[in-house]
Amino acid sequence: MAVNKPGMTASDTEYLSQTLHKANALKSVLDSEFIALKAQDLTTFEALQAQKLEILTFLSSDDMLERVKSYTENNQDNDSATNLLLWDEVMTLIGQCRDLHRRNEVLISRKLESIRGALQTIQSPDAFNSVEVYDKLGKIRPNRSRQPMGDA
Repeated sequence: MAVNKPGMTASDTEYLSQTLHKANALKSVLDSEFIALKAQDLTTFEALQAQKLEILTFLSSDDMLERVKSYTENNQDNDSATNLLLWDEVMTLIGQCRDLHRRNEVLISRKLESIRGALQTIQSPDAFNSVEVYDKLGKIRPNRSRQPMGDA
C-alpha cells in the first residue's frame, strides 16, 4: 500500500507546468488582442475573447485555489522547491498579463473617448460647428445650426 507524502507530487508538477503553459497562452492572447485593437480588427478581437475566457476560467478555478494553498503550506522536499520555482514563474507571468490587460484597457478607453468626442462634435448644435454631415444618398444634410431660428 502506497503512502501519500504531505509534500507535492509529480502530478502537482504536471499541473503547475500546465498552469505555466496557460499563463503563457494568456500573455500571447493579450498581445494578439492589443494588435487587433490597434488595427481596429473587431472580428479577431471577439474571437480572442473565447480563448481568453477559457484560460481565465482555468486559472481562476477552485482546484487551482486549493493547489495554491497546498503549494504554500507544504514545502518540505525537493519536489516542493521545484514546484515553488514553477509557481513563482507562473505568478511573474500573471503579473505581466495584468499589465498587458491594463494596456489593452487604456487603448480601448482612449478609442471610446475619441469616438464619443467625434459623435459629440457631429451632434452638437454649436453655432461654431462647421461639420457637414452627409445623408444616405451622399448629399450634404443641412446643418441645424445654420438654419435661421427666426426673430426672438
